[in-house]
Amino acid sequence: MKRIMDILISFLLLVLLLPLIVMIAVLVKFKIGSPIIFKQQRPGLNGRPFYIYKFRSMNDWMDDNGTLLPDNERLTEFGALLRKYSLDELPQLINVLRGELSLVGPRPLLMEYLPLYTKEQAKRHLVKPGITGWAQVNGRNSITWDKKFELDIWYVNNQSILLDLKILWLTIVKVIKTEGIDQTDNVTMPHFKGEVKQIDRKHG
Repeated sequence: MKRIMDILISFLLLVLLLPLIVMIAVLVKFKIGSPIIFKQQRPGLNGRPFYIYKFRSMNDWMDDNGTLLPDNERLTEFGALLRKYSLDELPQLINVLRGELSLVGPRPLLMEYLPLYTKEQAKRHLVKPGITGWAQVNGRNSITWDKKFELDIWYVNNQSILLDLKILWLTIVKVIKTEGIDQTDNVTMPHFKGEVKQIDRKHG
């Protein structure tokens, strides 16, 4: 049932939003440059790697040593607008159709984090990752790593179609209100460096 819902909704959204997707692609090309699509390897179900797709939101500016500047210095004004309304995530509908992502599930993080997880935190990979999830509608980037993992594991233990529909609805509300996008002093979440704190499963 979940896979059928993923296919139907993502296909419908791609068809309905195709003019918007094309327009964004053209604007990214002229305002930020090529490549239009940013792709990065992320861990999927059971930690299997796949490439996630997003519209590019940052430039490639480097310092005198050839090192990329910090995210907050490379994020463009147009890129910030895309992130504000989660429009940079639209190409991930292709990931959903390919079966690499679900519409709802724990957000796929960086491959380099895999060896840093505790046994409990690693349970987030027991389900397919998603475009949106329980952590995203309960704070997104404005919450701590501990809280994010707590919310992810709660979803793994309590997932259902009704919960997925609730999360999709709350995601629409969050996007309209543009809540929880940036953490204080960070354009994106700070890098995860490993946590040993036990996750409380009693969240609902």
